[in-house]
Parts: sequence; C-alpha cells; structure tokens
Amino acid sequence: MPEVELNGNGRQLLDQLFDKWSLLVLAALCDRPRRFNELRQHMPAVTPKSLTTCLRRLERNGMVERTVVSTEPVAIEYRITPLGRTLRPPVHAVLEWAVDHLDAVEAARCHYDERRVDK
Repeated sequence: MPEVELNGNGRQLLDQLFDKWSLLVLAALCDRPRRFNELRQHMPAVTPKSLTTCLRRLERNGMVERTVVSTEPVAIEYRITPLGRTLRPPVHAVLEWAVDHLDAVEAARCHYDERRVDK
C-alpha cells in the first residue's frame, strides 16, 4: 500500500471520522434521514451529549446536514450529505471487517492479556 502523508488537518479529520460514534451515525444515516431519538435508539449506548457532539462535528465537516422539520413540536432531522455519502463504501467496509474479524480480535486480546498477567 502506498504511503499517504497527512498534515495536521488530515489527521484531525480522520480522528473525527473514526471516533467512537461517527461511523455508526454515518452508517445509520446512509439508510435514510433520522431524527435525534431515532439515532439514539439505533445506538442505545450513546449518551445524548456524545451524540450531539458527534452530529455537530459531522455537520461542521460537511458530512451531515441538520434540518428543522415543521411539525408540532418542532423536530430536527439529520441526513447524510452528498459528501458524506461518498464515505458509504469505506464505512461499510470497516464495519463489515469488524463483524467478520471480531472473533480473531477477541482471541488476540485474550492471548495478549494472558501474556501480560504471567509477567
């Protein structure tokens, strides 16, 4: 694989895209627009504060757009942008890799932990 050199802004973008919740938010929004509570139901472990922070970061980076839905009471809907949609193939590939290799990763963790306990 050819070496890719990232400056500080590139590293910051990758940090934000690969943080704890961003991939799951992007994957959920690739399917369809969702309201905040729908996203929370899709990811029950996320706190409201963490989800809000994640959505704001993704919006700032142009991956997600926030729309006020004219309902009573007013609701906010999030949708993926065309720029964000370009991430669908790599996001799907990373999530699929995680599912496919979870057993191997867990075995490696156990092996590492056993070596660390013995010392």
